[in-house]
Amino acid sequence: MIDVQFMLDKLPAFLGGGDGQPVFSVTDGLVLTLELLGISLFFGLCLAVPLGLMRVSRNRFVSRAVWLYTYVFRGTPLLVQLFIIYYGLSQFEAVRESWAWAYLREAYVCAIIAFTLNTAAYTTEIIAGQIRNTHWGEIEAAKAMGMSKGLMMRRIVVPSALRRALPAYSNEVVMMMQSTSVAGLVTLADLTGVARRVFSDSYLPFEPFLTAAAFYLALTFLFVWLFKLAERRWLAYLAPRKH
Repeated sequence: MIDVQFMLDKLPAFLGGGDGQPVFSVTDGLVLTLELLGISLFFGLCLAVPLGLMRVSRNRFVSRAVWLYTYVFRGTPLLVQLFIIYYGLSQFEAVRESWAWAYLREAYVCAIIAFTLNTAAYTTEIIAGQIRNTHWGEIEAAKAMGMSKGLMMRRIVVPSALRRALPAYSNEVVMMMQSTSVAGLVTLADLTGVARRVFSDSYLPFEPFLTAAAFYLALTFLFVWLFKLAERRWLAYLAPRKH
């Protein structure tokens, strides 16, 4: 039988409020998961927009360099990338003696870096694909208005591509949210990390992981709903006409 009362007693830890035990802190569970997700998505998107423009550049060197980056990060597991950054960089003496070591020694910073680089790789290809699919009519209209190439990219192509990228980007956000669960393997107490700690303390396998799964499921529904609203707002012109 599943101990429902046990799950309710442990909810404060999953929500980020602690549960009175020293193993938990105020940044446990849901709070830490949302922090990792929000920060990595923000910096990942900021990185992906210029990389997306470079990906569609006519300069083969620039385009292939970005392709190599996205190929490597999309072709290797996120867990491996996290381990390389968290465990691998510390083996280099130059890294340990540099100013960056004060940050790279922290699991939180390493997780942010790994998640940012990973989501930026996927988002770069999403944005680049939508830039390539920009309707020729928009390009011709911008040229007819006398816009320079830079102005056309800034005011027409990139905003249009970002709007049309919403459906694909919503999938990336959901996948990134679920991928933050690997942070628990480098000592961070996100939702999955809290579940593992509760399991190690209580030896009850189902209750903590079912609770974590319920939180991930609720977050998935929330993000899907928010992106549906965004699509209705910014992609209404692409919807079928209602007669």
